[in-house]
Amino acid sequence: MGTGKRSRWTTVLGTERGRGVRADYRCTSSAAGERYVWEQEIEGTPFERILKFARLDIQLADADQGTRVKLASEERLRGLSRLGSPMMRMATRRRLDEALDGIERAVGPE
Repeated sequence: MGTGKRSRWTTVLGTERGRGVRADYRCTSSAAGERYVWEQEIEGTPFERILKFARLDIQLADADQGTRVKLASEERLRGLSRLGSPMMRMATRRRLDEALDGIERAVGPE
């Protein structure tokens, strides 16, 4: 996988019917230990019907006794899917909050 520009990772997202949908990401920009920008590869996937693009920006900064992590996500919906943008924003906010909670549990103080 690697950690810098051009590195890739995959996650499997669960559907309401219990099936897995693969989401592939590639790093498009990085400053080691400071910032990583990941874009979802959409072309040729089930996501291409609803998304124009999806990007995740991870920023890291020194903080008192640790590291401050900031996550930002940007998605552009395609066609009629744009009508679901309020739901997409809520789902994205929930997903990012869960990711930050997971990071804190994994590396936070004991």
